[in-house]
Amino acid sequence: MIIRAAIASSDQPEYVLLLNADTIVRAGALSALVKFMDENPKVGIGGSRLEAADGTVQASLFRFQGVATELDRGLGLGVVSKLLSRWAAVVPTPKARCEADWVCGASMIIRRQVIEAIGPLDEDYYTYFDDIDYCLNAKRAGWPVWYVPESRVIHLEGASTGITQRVVKRRPAYWFEARRRFFLKNYGAFYTALVDAAFIVGFALWRVRRAIQRKPDLDPPHMLADAIRHSVFLAGFKVKPVTNPALEAIAPKQV
Repeated sequence: MIIRAAIASSDQPEYVLLLNADTIVRAGALSALVKFMDENPKVGIGGSRLEAADGTVQASLFRFQGVATELDRGLGLGVVSKLLSRWAAVVPTPKARCEADWVCGASMIIRRQVIEAIGPLDEDYYTYFDDIDYCLNAKRAGWPVWYVPESRVIHLEGASTGITQRVVKRRPAYWFEARRRFFLKNYGAFYTALVDAAFIVGFALWRVRRAIQRKPDLDPPHMLADAIRHSVFLAGFKVKPVTNPALEAIAPKQV
């Protein structure tokens, strides 16, 4: 992995920048991240303000998910969302710098000392949840995570994987597998079971309410069945690596 090689070299970098392939860096975005990190030596990770091509601000900083957030995500009921707002995963995007639970890995700068303390990103995630996992472990090691809106990066959301908020497609298996790995690895079996149950129950109730109220069906196809199939109740409690489906397709079959 290139990060391991860089940290092990005789000319170690002060920072490592993670930048998605589906991004366009606006002028001054990278220098703004470096300047912020230079001025704040106790900060471990900084994240950019992500925007659509038309300048619309995308969600860039978040709270860590838990039982409350997964119940809210599944249920989709305004009254419940208000009651659980302090635990909502998506944070209203502020105009000023602020500390965050985690920032999107589409554009993220990491201090070298963080990598030395907790290692590089977990390579057993194919994609998704690796940035949440890394920010969580950085904070547990005493390194704060900050949002830096002066760093503006265009994020062509979903260009790499096809998962977007605007186009409703079936959620791929590796997304569920990454989610399960994140919770099992960081919170253990019991809490992961609670999280899975919270979403499944909430989403099942939402599907019933949607049908009764004849609301348009904008959910990803087979979402409830896929959530159940990939939950710890059926997939098990073992922490497993998430593999690239393209590599699985070409891997030789075991005889």
